[in-house]
Amino acid sequence: GLSVKPYIKTSLSPGSGVVTKYLEASGMLPHLNKLGFTIAGYGCMTCIGNSGDLDEEVTAALTESDLVSSAVLSGNRNFEGRVHPLTRANYLASPPLVVAYALAGTVNIDFETQPLGNDAAGNPVFLRDIWPTREEVTAVTSAIITPEMFTEVYGKIAKGTERWNALEAPTGKLYQWKESSTYIHDPPFFKKTEKAPEAIKNLEGAHALLNLGDSITTDHISPAGKIAKNSPAARYLESRGVEPKDYNTYGARRGNDEIMARGTFANIRLINKFVGKVGPQTLHIPSETIMDIFDAAEKYQQEGIDTVILAGNEYGSGSSRDWAAKGPYLQGVRVVIAQSYERIHRSNLVGMGILPLQFKPEQSADTLGLTGKEKFSIDLQSGNLKVGQEITINVDNGSTFTAIVRLDTDPEVEYFKNGGILHYVLRNLA
Repeated sequence: GLSVKPYIKTSLSPGSGVVTKYLEASGMLPHLNKLGFTIAGYGCMTCIGNSGDLDEEVTAALTESDLVSSAVLSGNRNFEGRVHPLTRANYLASPPLVVAYALAGTVNIDFETQPLGNDAAGNPVFLRDIWPTREEVTAVTSAIITPEMFTEVYGKIAKGTERWNALEAPTGKLYQWKESSTYIHDPPFFKKTEKAPEAIKNLEGAHALLNLGDSITTDHISPAGKIAKNSPAARYLESRGVEPKDYNTYGARRGNDEIMARGTFANIRLINKFVGKVGPQTLHIPSETIMDIFDAAEKYQQEGIDTVILAGNEYGSGSSRDWAAKGPYLQGVRVVIAQSYERIHRSNLVGMGILPLQFKPEQSADTLGLTGKEKFSIDLQSGNLKVGQEITINVDNGSTFTAIVRLDTDPEVEYFKNGGILHYVLRNLA
């Protein structure tokens, strides 16, 4: 008699087609379908934000009342807004617990003392009443899962589907870029690359694009989920004749730099100290105007003004994501000054020619009295920096402070002098 309430969004996207086969063989699939856990895709569909929209009434209730809604995911990513832009409290759980929370209709429940609901006779049903024993699970899996399931599914992978095989593919060794494509676009990374690297220019009167706190993840920097309506990326797609239902996700459009640049820092849960509310906006300091982050970055570039990012601890934490470095590069960010970095993201910043600087211990933008509205100048010594050296940042209020250059190896120094690893590799191939 248990059922899922109509305002609860359910989604099932197994990691493999084999899962479908053993759910069918076990007889579970019809019961999951009845609860709304119908197989709608595979792999990262749900955890990347592709499980679809919420009902309009639910969306309106969440936004108008500023409610904190939850998602419970059997996956490996529980970043704020990852499963859906409106889910702010996100939890990871086993598949049976995901179903249990859906039946309960809330995460604010003690399964030991509170029932999931009532059966057809009105009697309370607790999680312990429906939770299978280890022996019961083993008996089912041992009886139904066979090697043939795996060989049948994986044996077809290289053959492709009928739709895939029907695609017309161009010939030749070079890819023919189509300017009309909104999925794949010729990136500008090598447009101005010369055989000999130019001296790295000093930072002169740079503005802070963002003033951020702790634990800014790569999902804040370069979200992979749904492209929000009225965002810079959505406006770009609209100008190209793409309807909102076809916006798709940033993850699906990662082959288009023009969309990914607009999607950088587009996470709706981003907290920027320049702005009095949560969201992907910032202050364009010269005009004292609040605007979308991409629009501000574009304006700075048009004005010929370099930009930096101020951040707290663990900048770039979370999953490794190359676009979390490529995006800021395309937005014109030249330096990040943070209290600490996630290891791989720091390396990726260097790889894109963005200099990671680290505040000295016990220092931060706040302790140094920086509002972020100052102008910053740094002598970058034409790129001839040393591993772990200290460098002076001059502030237009007359103060100075020193930071640690987070070029951690000699090869990273060479990458930075070349404007990034892409240019370094290309020059060494020439």
